[in-house]
Amino acid sequence: MGRWGIVALAALAVMGTACSPGSADDVAVGDETATTTTRTPRITDDSGRPPVAFDPCYDIPDDVMNAAGYDAAKKEVADYPMGTHTFLGCTYRKDDHVPGVRRGYNLSILAGNVSLDEELAKNGAVATEISINGRRALLEVNPANKDACTYVLQSDFGIVSFLRLYNKDRPGPVPESEWCTDMDELVSAIEPIIDN
Repeated sequence: MGRWGIVALAALAVMGTACSPGSADDVAVGDETATTTTRTPRITDDSGRPPVAFDPCYDIPDDVMNAAGYDAAKKEVADYPMGTHTFLGCTYRKDDHVPGVRRGYNLSILAGNVSLDEELAKNGAVATEISINGRRALLEVNPANKDACTYVLQSDFGIVSFLRLYNKDRPGPVPESEWCTDMDELVSAIEPIIDN
């Protein structure tokens, strides 16, 4: 498993990292003061790559995640400064327990300043090029990474990755055809928020 895969899996396991968002800047406009939504990234690196301009925990509205069945009140912030690149992450749980089928899902959303082409070069063996709302993207399903589904979207600063882990509640394997069930809808709902 590559370094970014380890980052994504670590994000699923991370609980309780606390961080507060950078404050919005006030900009004087005529006699009025307008507040911009631009914030200073929580983490930057000295790689020369673009700063990660999308922060999943602070830029995805809670009502979007709540509508998708994830409890946004329990989201967990995660940061992954790697020196040569950076990832800002957020983890969510969806506890829609179906006895004998599943306990729910863990979802990690990571925004990083690596390119989609770098991601494709790293995971090309398990990646399929797709489009989400007209945006270039990858769907990654790795048979060695059981019960996991990953969507990776291109952005102005790099990529946004959505990794969902299916928490089964039954013996035996979950059919691979179920690993990505309903993920397309969630990713499509969040896609317009990226780079805005």
